[in-house]
Amino acid sequence: MEGKQFNVKVDRFDNRGIGQAIVPWTTKKGNSSKVHLITPYTIPGEEVNVTIEHAVRRKWKTNIDEFVTKHPNRVKAPCPHFEKCGGCSWQHLSYEGQLQEKTNAVKTYLQKEGFDSTLVEDTIGMEDPWYYRNKMEFTFAPDGSLGLHEKGNYLNVIPLDTCLIMKPEMKEAVLEVADWVKEQELTGYNKETVEGLLRFVMVRQSFVTNEMMLAIFATEGPDAVAGIDNLVSRIEAKFPNVKSLMWLENRDLADRSQAEETHLLYGRDFIYEELMGYRYRLWFDTFFQPNPVQAEKLIELGLEMGEPKKTEKMIDLFCGVGTFSLPFANRVKELAGIELVESSIASAKRNASDNHLDNTYFLAKDARHGIDEVLGEFGAPELLLLDPPRSGAGGKVMRRIGRAQPERIVYVSCNPQTFAEDIAHLKEFGYELEKVQPVDMFPQTYHVECVSQIVLKEEADSL
Repeated sequence: MEGKQFNVKVDRFDNRGIGQAIVPWTTKKGNSSKVHLITPYTIPGEEVNVTIEHAVRRKWKTNIDEFVTKHPNRVKAPCPHFEKCGGCSWQHLSYEGQLQEKTNAVKTYLQKEGFDSTLVEDTIGMEDPWYYRNKMEFTFAPDGSLGLHEKGNYLNVIPLDTCLIMKPEMKEAVLEVADWVKEQELTGYNKETVEGLLRFVMVRQSFVTNEMMLAIFATEGPDAVAGIDNLVSRIEAKFPNVKSLMWLENRDLADRSQAEETHLLYGRDFIYEELMGYRYRLWFDTFFQPNPVQAEKLIELGLEMGEPKKTEKMIDLFCGVGTFSLPFANRVKELAGIELVESSIASAKRNASDNHLDNTYFLAKDARHGIDEVLGEFGAPELLLLDPPRSGAGGKVMRRIGRAQPERIVYVSCNPQTFAEDIAHLKEFGYELEKVQPVDMFPQTYHVECVSQIVLKEEADSL
């Protein structure tokens, strides 16, 4: 099939936001078949001439030779790295078009599970869909250059010139580190030979306090590196908002930003962030909503749909560091948070203390067993909120929630597919979906967040 050319009409986005087309095909035996084509950076409805490049599982990746017709929502991508960098996938689609596609995706997944798609509201977008991220991670190439992974080729790094989805000051601080590395002629980590010094740079910054953190991940400690004092003095002089500069040793073969040993070059090992008037401490490995503007929308929607009352108990499942826990705890009698990651639970406890909340109980345990323990010690809640990872909560957890019979459930999801699959398990327990509000947390990408209201209409006959 390689090298064959087709004229196709793009008919849909897949679950990664990539254009797809289906064309009829006759096999060598004369049987009728269909060929599934991957058409990157296209929009459903466009007609394109393509050449097949190579097989990807049961589909065929193509190169676009010519646009015969273009979608009215097609725009010129403003970033010079688009189509090479793996960060953004939808800069070729107008923002209005992005919001429409995200709403449609949520409706489609809910319809597949038998829900009424009219319950889905239009996606809430951003006034400015650029420079919204408060955290980014960049990778060093073996030659010491710094950038983001090339789309489709995790071994190759696209050198950083600009990035339009993070704050400009964050970009400038990262570029200062990159310049220092070039001047010192330091090596980057080679994933194939597992040799080299520098692996990643992580930067995060609060949109409220403006405090910034820079964390450099390397295979050796800072004592083995020349010029560290020069880096520290440069960052201190040029970026007074950097309140945490760290050097983290990471020798693990796994390609992720973790640390076996932490060295504080200056400042403290955390920065302060604020949401909805509540203060949070963020460490280098703290998971926190990367879009603080839209994160406040999520919390506001959660409070509106959850209708917390001072006489009620509440469970916050997959609570993390307490992003939702704190504003809800201020409005209920008692709140129990459950989270598997122990460091996140330690942070949640500390954040509750920092904000003078004394009606919270946090448990480090997996969701299913954590619910059982909390129900035994805490009692049945009137309200339950869950914000699981992209993989969803899963049927066992959802059925356990159903058997607990909270009056109201607020489900916050970052994956409409697993969200729809999860809430389908609640039907047999007497729950009805009342409302779904998509929120655009990640402009210029296909990702969409949802906040939903689920209400117990009748108790299940048997639990």
